Amino acid sequence: MRLGNEIPKNRLDSSLLGIYPFRTNLTEPMEFGKIKTDHSIEGKIDRAMDAFAYSFGKKMPARRISVTMNSASRGIKLALIDISGTLHVGSQAIQGGPSALKKLRNAGVAVKFVTNTSKESSADLHSQLMELGYDVVREDIHSSLGAASLLVRKMNLHPLLLLSESARMDFERDYDYSCADSVVVGLGPERLTYEWLNRAFRILDTGGQLIAAHDGRYFKQEDGLSLGPGAFVHGLEYCTGKKALVAGKPSREFFLTAFSSELAAADEVVMIGDDATSDCSGALNAGIGNAVLVQTGKYRSGDEEKATPPPTATVPDFAAAVEWIINNS
Repeated sequence: MRLGNEIPKNRLDSSLLGIYPFRTNLTEPMEFGKIKTDHSIEGKIDRAMDAFAYSFGKKMPARRISVTMNSASRGIKLALIDISGTLHVGSQAIQGGPSALKKLRNAGVAVKFVTNTSKESSADLHSQLMELGYDVVREDIHSSLGAASLLVRKMNLHPLLLLSESARMDFERDYDYSCADSVVVGLGPERLTYEWLNRAFRILDTGGQLIAAHDGRYFKQEDGLSLGPGAFVHGLEYCTGKKALVAGKPSREFFLTAFSSELAAADEVVMIGDDATSDCSGALNAGIGNAVLVQTGKYRSGDEEKATPPPTATVPDFAAAVEWIINNS
């Protein structure tokens, strides 16, 4: 797989590099699955990324650098749907959400759920969605926690998990922290304390690897916006000089391992979410054909104007997004 157009040097930041922070020449061929013999930390990370991309047993959809802004691509066959803020806020389903999901499936559009939720395990998240009235198959949930857990296994790490008790269920075990060689950060309030963060700092300061389930700035709860794990991820980066591997959105690999090319081509896919940057720009930068921003959850007025590239469409809520998809399928 080759990356086509050269990306301007001033755009070589972590949001574009995704979970390839050491790859600075984006015009070089990027061949997934090729065995490398480089034993440096960069080589170790590249090998883990190769395994990450292919561990799902799927062909990677072709990357499409140029996307048409604010106009739909060819017929939509698959919807990638964000969860928190898009399907529900806290314990409340978005109005009309469950029926809209059913309508989308009845229109012949396949669905997958892609979420940066890092406080609940996939099992707990699935149960929550079912209780809210959404008909969801657990295997269709593609989470940043699952992606982070896969990275840990592929890199053979023994991390300190700054995660909630529920989130730690998505990992093989709660590791022996006395010999931790890495740190995984998600939304785990009980472990985002000075004591735990200082322990993480010492692991990273002596050569450990930093992995972020995601680095979101904030998310929406029923009583308002709340601080996301990004503050803690970037705080550890600042204090240690480390660069985190971001497993979830807006990582290109996260989007493209959510579905197989047999299910849909990248330009036949639409992303629906409440985050103009991580959901919409992230998907479009990954080559996904369309991105619809919903004005629920963390959305704030004008978000779509700040996103690069901007969403294909901005609509009031998930039900309106479904109508847009059906009209463009």
